[in-house]
Amino acid sequence: MDNDLPLLDATALRAALGPTAGCAHCAGLQCAGWESQAAPLGPPLLVPLGTLRDPAIDEPTYLERHHPGTSFWHARAPVALLHFPYNRCTVWCCPACRRGFLQYTEAGGYYVDHRVRMLDPALIET
Repeated sequence: MDNDLPLLDATALRAALGPTAGCAHCAGLQCAGWESQAAPLGPPLLVPLGTLRDPAIDEPTYLERHHPGTSFWHARAPVALLHFPYNRCTVWCCPACRRGFLQYTEAGGYYVDHRVRMLDPALIET
């Protein structure tokens, strides 16, 4: 699916998003930090907006970027678009209010973990 979606940079991503407060349609998704979901995101709850995975890069980096006091799971961790896991994400939004969400799928030997994080435009970095 990512191949059919536009590649979003920080400017395009911020411009495409609505308020972080959400609405009645998407109120059930409260995931300020990365959270595991039983199934991948999709319609009718959310619609695809774009991808952060650059198709010109065969193997995006696994290097993470953090600020002091944050970690991978932290709700205030930077959304560092060129770093893991953001460089492997699909961007989704609520069709009613345009609140944004990121999703990437972690695939291990015996499991698949659909991880979701609500997008706070103030945390977006390159």
